[in-house]
Amino acid sequence: MTASRDAPSDPVGKTVQQYIDEVPVWPDGTATTSTPLTPMQWRIWWLAAAGKFFEGLVVFMTGVALPLLAAQFSLGPAAHGIVGAASLLGILIGATALGGLADRFGRKPMFIVEMAIFTGFLVAVTFSPNFPFLVCCLFGLGVALGCDYPTAHLIISESMPSNARGKFVLGAFGFQAIGALFGAGIGFLILYENPSIGAWRWMYATAIIPAVLVTLVRLTITESAHWLVTRGKYPEAERETLRLLKREPSYPQLVALDRAKELAESARAENRSGYSELLSEKNRRATILTSVPWFLQDLGTYGIGIFTPTILAAAVGHQKEHATSIADIVQNDMLAAQGAAVIDLLLIFGILGAVLLVDRVGRIKLQVLGFLGCAIGLFLASLSVDFADPAKLYFIFAGFMIFSFMTNLGPNAQTYLIAGEVFPTNIRGKGAGVAASFAKIGAVLTAFLFPILLADIGVRYLLYILVATSLIGAAVTWIYRIETTGVNLEEIGK
Repeated sequence: MTASRDAPSDPVGKTVQQYIDEVPVWPDGTATTSTPLTPMQWRIWWLAAAGKFFEGLVVFMTGVALPLLAAQFSLGPAAHGIVGAASLLGILIGATALGGLADRFGRKPMFIVEMAIFTGFLVAVTFSPNFPFLVCCLFGLGVALGCDYPTAHLIISESMPSNARGKFVLGAFGFQAIGALFGAGIGFLILYENPSIGAWRWMYATAIIPAVLVTLVRLTITESAHWLVTRGKYPEAERETLRLLKREPSYPQLVALDRAKELAESARAENRSGYSELLSEKNRRATILTSVPWFLQDLGTYGIGIFTPTILAAAVGHQKEHATSIADIVQNDMLAAQGAAVIDLLLIFGILGAVLLVDRVGRIKLQVLGFLGCAIGLFLASLSVDFADPAKLYFIFAGFMIFSFMTNLGPNAQTYLIAGEVFPTNIRGKGAGVAASFAKIGAVLTAFLFPILLADIGVRYLLYILVATSLIGAAVTWIYRIETTGVNLEEIGK
């Protein structure tokens, strides 16, 4: 396709998704083999990916910062758990309280507001004077990241072609793993250059300027035409669809929506838009499918992710058992950060596998396979306590690496994707938000209880519990399965 070609005549009377899915056919009879993304679609994707990057960066960098925070604020095991759980509790609240507002006020406004809130609390965290203030700020960060769960998904999925929706949503979600890797890497570098208790402040400060830039650029994107239709705003929907699909040469040159279909959709939306609709007979299956497996996978993903340095220290024992100085604390933290970074690499490989396979194999099969793989990895890790070095090291790393790969190939990626697809447009934000909030109950429980259980029952039995939850997750996914691969979003929930 070249800019010198004349644009074809534009058919009219289509739905928003039909315009997005359409493959341009040019006057000379040639056509692209797939629907090419426009500059605006790519901008939306990159901005959504940035939000997931910040989540991985901040949440998982907390694991590296924990030993320094513990030393500076004299934290015990329970306080460790509070620090780990604060941002996750914020995500729990924000996903529903703010994410659900995307159904009322629109995808774009919440997409901007969430990043502005995130930036403000990021600055506040950096200058935290005491432990209670720090916890409040981490909670605020979580609220902003919670809003991002439904809004980032919706703003991508409602602007992408149906046959490629999965890989683009998961491609953006994969930046959570990249952010986690960067979090461990930044933590290590800052500790290397500034081996002091206060180094954790610089860790969080590194994200401030990028967050400001992302907030400003989000002001320039289009509103979801799907959402505008549910509000009966047809001229605005046509205008935003045309902005979204602006390309060279121009195609389509005009957008005229099928008002009969869209009027019926907006009428349905007006009659069924409350949270109670999630528990209706029509949507109950989708609510269970999106909420329960996500809850179960978050038990493992956040527990292992945040406390990987702690688990490595307890299982491998290469650190000084009793840090007696600031130098010992920093040295131990750097060692744990290196190990965590190696394991985090497998999160990236896992999400790459998910991106390549999701629109071919399907969401449900990958989620079930991933849960089973997580169980195998966690069981291998649990065997490490029966061996001495170097076998102990091999088992713990092999187990965690298998877990990291399989969770991002399967449940960590697919639960996020499915939650933004199985609900109709008028309650899609609420459905995805409630699913994310329910999932974060598991994450909060894990973050708070992990250090306590680790001390009370040990690594082996803690990992046995997570093996069981992974197997239950596979079973629930299969029993309540709804496959959305390649399905037009406008047809879901009808």
